[in-house]
Amino acid sequence: LLLTVNKVPQQLATNEYINRHENLIIVEVTGSCKSYLACAQGVEACNATLKVMYVRLPDLLAELNLAKVQGNYRKRINQYIRVSFNTGRVTVKGTNNAEQQHILEILEKRYRIHSTVYCSQFDVAGWHSKLGEGALDDAIIARIISKSQTIKILSNKSVTSR
Repeated sequence: LLLTVNKVPQQLATNEYINRHENLIIVEVTGSCKSYLACAQGVEACNATLKVMYVRLPDLLAELNLAKVQGNYRKRINQYIRVSFNTGRVTVKGTNNAEQQHILEILEKRYRIHSTVYCSQFDVAGWHSKLGEGALDDAIIARIISKSQTIKILSNKSVTSR
């Protein structure tokens, strides 16, 4: 499902997609308000008394790598799995096998149970080349897009440059 920006507020303000355990993928250029829209959805989820977490992918991976070293990996993974609504920025970069396994473990446990908002400068079609080619990245992308609505902010100018 591709939503146009003028229909987004009515369709997202109800949090119905969260009740259906669907994800949102917000795609467009830097400075186009992706993170603002994602945070606004997080605020709406908080207003509906849901537990919300905001995390960037590089921070998530760093935290999980540190948790592995400190011996509290399972506890940290469970913190990401339990939140009802997760929002964050996906700065997709080449990931190694261990990082892909971290991501897949979280997605697998959240799949069809909780909602997540993904923000990216890259269209989903380009995620394979950014994430790292292979079976794990196929599984990661499949978990994300199978129950997702995509919002493409159609702008050739950054809001911050206007």
